Amino acid sequence: MRIDIISAVPQLLESPLKHSIVGNARENGLVEIHIHDLRDYSEDKHKKVDDYPYGGGAGMVLTPQPIFSCIEKLQSQREYDEIIFTAPNGDPFEQESANKLSISQNLMFLCGHYKGVDQRVIDSLITETYSIGDVVLSGGELPAAVMVDSIVRLLPGALGDAESALTDSFQNDLLEGPVYTRPAKYRDMEVPKVLRSGDHQKVKQWRLEQSLERTKNVRPDMYKKFRNEQQ
Repeated sequence: MRIDIISAVPQLLESPLKHSIVGNARENGLVEIHIHDLRDYSEDKHKKVDDYPYGGGAGMVLTPQPIFSCIEKLQSQREYDEIIFTAPNGDPFEQESANKLSISQNLMFLCGHYKGVDQRVIDSLITETYSIGDVVLSGGELPAAVMVDSIVRLLPGALGDAESALTDSFQNDLLEGPVYTRPAKYRDMEVPKVLRSGDHQKVKQWRLEQSLERTKNVRPDMYKKFRNEQQ
């Protein structure tokens, strides 16, 4: 897989995508991640990439020229499965979204910044707009990093245990239950006996019960969806 990320502040993306699972996946050749500085494509003599919005109002808007120049150059080199814009007004990015995008060959992310992006960019170039929640951030770099992390960890070989991703929260419309590790007793707190029983069927049943209980208490909307699907 190849992922291209376009940003007016590329420094925000460098560190999060160099370490842990994503960093290992890059080192092992499972994914190529290329970060593009929007200012490199600006035709303005001062390398500006933003301007005031028509009609007045607060904030600045990313201008179309450098974005069109960057995206069209990349498109001339390869086809992209999706060109994704990160913005608060996008569709919610959920586990199902990550699952779908993880089977792509080439993905591109455009990070919004300042007040937003000229609408002509969205109308002409963007195929998907995603939000990571009902909150406004300084730019789309952190959401893009979150999305890339969630996608890359699903690539075959990215995780040491391939089954791990399949048991994550949201994969089956349930939240993952509590997990424990050694020692069996710490500060008078013990690991549940069922997890130490060696009975895999009982462990599986206990985990499902805990998952259902946590989902019911924390995310009743997900619990209702899960129950409806079981009927």
